[in-house]
Amino acid sequence: MNIEIMDDERLDDLNCKNLKILQKKDGFCFGMDSVLIANFVKISRKSAIVADLGTGTGIISILVVGKQNPKKVYAVEIQEELVDMAKRSVKYNDLEDKIDVINADIVGISRGKFNKRFDYVISNPPYKKLNTGLINDNQKKLISRHEVKCTLEDLVYEASKLLKDNGVFYMVHRPDRLCDIFNVMRENKVEPKEIQLVYSHLEDEANLVLIKGVKCGKPSLKVLKPLIVYNENNEYTEELLKFYDNEES
Repeated sequence: MNIEIMDDERLDDLNCKNLKILQKKDGFCFGMDSVLIANFVKISRKSAIVADLGTGTGIISILVVGKQNPKKVYAVEIQEELVDMAKRSVKYNDLEDKIDVINADIVGISRGKFNKRFDYVISNPPYKKLNTGLINDNQKKLISRHEVKCTLEDLVYEASKLLKDNGVFYMVHRPDRLCDIFNVMRENKVEPKEIQLVYSHLEDEANLVLIKGVKCGKPSLKVLKPLIVYNENNEYTEELLKFYDNEES
């Protein structure tokens, strides 16, 4: 479907069922973490209703629909420019009946925009506390990377409120925040059930962690086999390449 593409934008191929996404040529673009969490998500029912909190330009929502085909995804984003890009990407991919992009603040969303409960909540949130790391002068990048508009505590609280009992929470984050993450999840009745550590290379320290939690779930944590991104030739590993298979069906 035809859409308007601005001079500072490009249309990127997602290597999944001919899906594409709008990105800024020189602005914030989706990273490997979004692709990883979209592939980590497992949706067991086609009737599932999903919330994607902090969708950015819509990458996770589009990939999850392309790979898992839930009934509906509600993609929430606070930045108006990114909302506009996400809506145009959804329109280009003819997914307007599957993805509803909503311009809203995650904080308080369980008391405002939504009067429904969800089977799944997914998020790729800002990783860094506000007063840590390098502070980016670009406001869009700052909001995407630092807890300016939404803290970890805010996110997990809202996710728990949105989820049905036994609903599933998926998140990608940094391993150095795992203690905080587990504490906040349990404080909000979301039991950590699975984690998978992600390493750029086999000899590196883990730089990402994929997390699955279940609301009101029983205690039992499974640590999955590590995911290695690059092999000794600095090429994607076979496991990683499976995420980029361009399936046509």
